[in-house]
Amino acid sequence: QVEVVESGGGTVQAGGSLRLSCAASGRTLHIDAMGWFRQTSGTERDIVARVNWSGSTIYGDSVKGRFSISKDIAKKAVYLEMNLLKPEDTAVYYCVANEFGGNVYWGQGIRVTVSS
Repeated sequence: QVEVVESGGGTVQAGGSLRLSCAASGRTLHIDAMGWFRQTSGTERDIVARVNWSGSTIYGDSVKGRFSISKDIAKKAVYLEMNLLKPEDTAVYYCVANEFGGNVYWGQGIRVTVSS
């Protein structure tokens, strides 16, 4: 089994920055990608950013140019640098770890609040 744990959320003023961290532990041998999704009340979970172990990245349209994802393969960790934050970035952010072969593991979620 794989456990995914997020950290670093909180409250920040609009225009500020925040860094989220996520680490996977347990049977992580076959993990080959990790990323972040976010969800607000009453909406679907949307992709924020994703990186695979080859270095390819994907970003949601609303965060391009403001957010940056990085990885530490040895630690099975990913980090999300969030800059120029907007009130509409307020959400619960979920980290996800993808295994080669299709298994997906989600974290419990961490709240980010951007005040105007």
